[in-house]
Amino acid sequence: MSTTAATPNTSKATSRRKLGLTVIGAVVLTIGAASGTYWALVSRHYQSTDDAYVNGNIVQITPQISGTVVSIGADDTQFVKAGQPLVRLDQADAKVALDEAEAQLAKTVREVRNLFATTAQLQAAVEVRQTDLATAQNDFSRREQLGKSGAVSGEELQHARDAVKAAQSALLAAQQQLVANRARIDHTTLEDHPDVRNAAAVVRNAYLNYARTDLPAPVSGFVARRNVQLGQRVGPGAPLMAVVPLDQVWVDANFKEPQLAQMRLDQPVTLTADLYGNKIVYHGKVAGFGAGTGSAFSLLPAQNATGNWIKIVQRVPVRVALDPRELAAHPLQIGLTMKAEVDVSHDQGERLPQLASNAAAYSTDVFHSTDELADARVHAMIAANDPTVADPDKGGTERGNAHRDSPHKLAARTTDHWVVSTR
Repeated sequence: MSTTAATPNTSKATSRRKLGLTVIGAVVLTIGAASGTYWALVSRHYQSTDDAYVNGNIVQITPQISGTVVSIGADDTQFVKAGQPLVRLDQADAKVALDEAEAQLAKTVREVRNLFATTAQLQAAVEVRQTDLATAQNDFSRREQLGKSGAVSGEELQHARDAVKAAQSALLAAQQQLVANRARIDHTTLEDHPDVRNAAAVVRNAYLNYARTDLPAPVSGFVARRNVQLGQRVGPGAPLMAVVPLDQVWVDANFKEPQLAQMRLDQPVTLTADLYGNKIVYHGKVAGFGAGTGSAFSLLPAQNATGNWIKIVQRVPVRVALDPRELAAHPLQIGLTMKAEVDVSHDQGERLPQLASNAAAYSTDVFHSTDELADARVHAMIAANDPTVADPDKGGTERGNAHRDSPHKLAARTTDHWVVSTR
């Protein structure tokens, strides 16, 4: 009886096992089919990575001249506006050089004025010599006629002939002096004369060196990595501090090689930052692709031709431009970790299009006023040493009145947003 009773129980267990395996297999097949369908319809159109970081411009503040630091206008973490003075160097040496250059320019202007005046004087001298020659020739002609009749001695006639030759020589000498003087001023005005332009260039150079004792912020942003101290002697190119414009940051997302095949410019990207979590979503677009892998541009790139080579999947940085409005609402700092997901469903066009831009990507006009101030000082010095320029009634211009003010006051009138003070 026991054998007969065990047989139905075994059959029932086997049936339950088969049913369970069938159910599990059906569930697995259903999940696999669903996953495959989801991948075919959705997932394969997206490429994501968590190897992404915020990047941006780090504007180095470096001096163009040597000097001693006497003032520091900003410190780390502070926000500065474009044009705000950050560092000031001692101005004493630059001021002395500027004064010497301006004095030389004034001297040169007066010397060139003397050349123009000398030309007029030599022209008058030529006219006098021409009159003397005409008088001597007339005297000689009269005496020559009288000499035929014996009314004038031969000696007197010879004296008249010698007087003509002397007048001719004097006229020739005066003409040569006039030509030589004119060679120094022909086809020029006072301001365009080479000597004046050379002295003016020295003034401009001295003023630029003087103005460069103030180091302004080229852009608005946050100060970082300040390593300059008061009293420090700095040279051209030495990094003093940095300004980071956080309104111009982007994301460098490092995708693996197989993920790049369908990526194209301007494809939409959604991003999240570990700083804010998944609640804050940024929307951007693909702005460009790196020209090489990260390892290729490393300090010590791998030498794949060695015998112990091991294949490693490489990553290529992809630049993602962010929406400025979202960035303003939720600011990011350089180096923060991001997660990026690119929609690659629209993959038309070239993968690496050669798009050239003629417009400057970044620019600043903070330093433009320096050239204007230098020109203003030059014009002021010329006007102060040339009455014909200083007096509007004698053919001058409005800037002719600049000689009534000092060059420092003139420079202060020239600009409203950045004035280099003087001591």
